[in-house]
Amino acid sequence: MMKHISWLILLLGVLVSCQKEDKGWNIDLKAPLPKVKTVDISHQFYDENYSLEDFKKEYPWFQGTVSDEDFMLRRKDTLEINIYKEALKKVNVPELEKGLSELFARVQHYFPQFKTPVVYLYSSAVQDVEVPVFYHAEKNWLFIDIAAFMGEGNRYYIGVNQYLQVSMNPQNLLPKAALALSEHIVPMDRSEQKFIDKMMYEGKLMLLQDALLPNTADYLKIGYTPKQYEWATQNKSNIWNFFVENDLLFSDDMQLSGRFLAPAPFSKFYTEVDNESSPRVGVYTGWEIGRKFFKEKPETPLPQFLNMKGEEIFNQSKYQGK
Repeated sequence: MMKHISWLILLLGVLVSCQKEDKGWNIDLKAPLPKVKTVDISHQFYDENYSLEDFKKEYPWFQGTVSDEDFMLRRKDTLEINIYKEALKKVNVPELEKGLSELFARVQHYFPQFKTPVVYLYSSAVQDVEVPVFYHAEKNWLFIDIAAFMGEGNRYYIGVNQYLQVSMNPQNLLPKAALALSEHIVPMDRSEQKFIDKMMYEGKLMLLQDALLPNTADYLKIGYTPKQYEWATQNKSNIWNFFVENDLLFSDDMQLSGRFLAPAPFSKFYTEVDNESSPRVGVYTGWEIGRKFFKEKPETPLPQFLNMKGEEIFNQSKYQGK
C-alpha cells in the first residue's frame, strides 16, 4: 500500500513539475470582443457599375502612380476578375472576421493601447504574394491580399515559387496577420547585427504568435508544412550543434540571414543535408530559445520579454539545443 502511495506522490510531483515548465497562453477573452467588419476594396474595383471617379473618391490612396487608362484596363481584365472570384471562394470572410476579432482581443489583452484596425481586403492578382498582409500603423489599417491564400497548387499560382506556396493556404492567413501586427509591436533594432540577435528577434515574433494564436498549430505559425516542422523538431540538436561548432552565434556575417532566416526552399548548411532540410531553421531555433526562456522564467510578463535584448534572453534561457 505504501509503495502505491509513494508512486502516486511521485507521479503528482512530475505532473506539477511539467505544469511549471510549460507556458500557457490561453486567456479568458473579455466580452464583447472587438467588432470586425472587413472592407472589400476589390468588390468595388471590379464592379463595372461603380465609376472610376467614385472609386478614387472612396479610396484616393489605392491607385498610386498607375494612370487612369491602365487602371481602367485592370478593372476590366478577365484574368484579374477570375482570380478575385477564386479568392472569394477560398477565403471564408465571416470566419476570417471571427478569427481577427479574437486575434485583436488577445493583442489588446497584452497591449491595452492597441485599437482595433480597419481591415481592408483586396486581390493583387497574385502580384503581392511575398507580403500578403500589411499593417499601416499611422492609419491603423490592416490590408489583406486574399489572392495570396487560395491554396498551394492553385491553378493561378503557376510561376509562383513552390516554397512560397507552402504558406499560401487559407489557414495561413491568420498567422500572417498576427505576424504583421507582431512586427509593429516588436520593431527591429538595426544596431543588433549578431546572428544570435537576429535569431532572437525572430524568436520574439514567434513567441508573440504563441500568445496571440494559442490554438493554432505550430507549423502554421512558422509557415512550414507538417513535414518541415517535424524535420526541424527532430534535428534541433543537430542544428544547434552546427551553429555552435561553426562559431555562428555571435558572428556578424550578413549572409547568415539569407542562409537560415529568410524564406527559401531550404536552409543552407552547405552540406549534403541541405536539400532535405527545412527552411528558416534560425527562426525555429530562436523560437525554441524563447520557449526555453519561459520554462526557466514563466512569471515574466510578455511585454517585458519582448523588450529584452536577444543575448540576454539567450543567456537566461540556458538553451542547449534540447
